[in-house]
Amino acid sequence: MRDWFESLAERERVMVITAAGFVAFAVLYFAIWLPFDRGHKTTAASVDMWRSSLAELRPLSGRPQNSGSGPAPTAGRNESLVVIIDNTLRQRALKSALQRSQPTSANGIRVELENAAFDDLMLWLGDLDNTYGMQVQSGNFSRSASDAAGRVNSSLTLER
Repeated sequence: MRDWFESLAERERVMVITAAGFVAFAVLYFAIWLPFDRGHKTTAASVDMWRSSLAELRPLSGRPQNSGSGPAPTAGRNESLVVIIDNTLRQRALKSALQRSQPTSANGIRVELENAAFDDLMLWLGDLDNTYGMQVQSGNFSRSASDAAGRVNSSLTLER
C-alpha cells in the first residue's frame, strides 16, 4: 500500500489524503456522533415530558382524598336527597335528562336519567361526591337511543 501511495504524483497524494479525511469524518459523524446526538435529544424530550407531567400533578398532591377516613362533606345535611339531586342537576344542565328520582332509604336515592351527556353526568357525580359526600353504590349505563354521540341512559343508586 505504501509503495502504491509513493508511486502517486504529489497532486494525487493530496487528493487521496483529502478523500481519506472526508471518509474518516463521515464515518465518525454517521456511525458515532449522530446516534449519540439522537439519543440525547430523545432523552431530553422525555425528561421535558416528565417534568411537565410532574408539574401538572404537583398541585393535585395537596388535594385531600375523600377515602372515607377523613371527615365527610357536611353541605346539604339538612336538605332532602330529592332537593339536592334536583338542584345539582340544574347546575350541570342535566335537569331535562331526569326521568325519576326516588328515595331508597334515609341516606339513599335512585336516580334515572335518559339521553344525558356522559361528560356532564360524570362531572355531576363528582360534584355530588365532593360537595355532599354522595357516592354511587350501583349504576347502570347504556347508550342512548338518540344518534347524538356521548349520550347515555343511566340508572344510579346514590348514598351518603
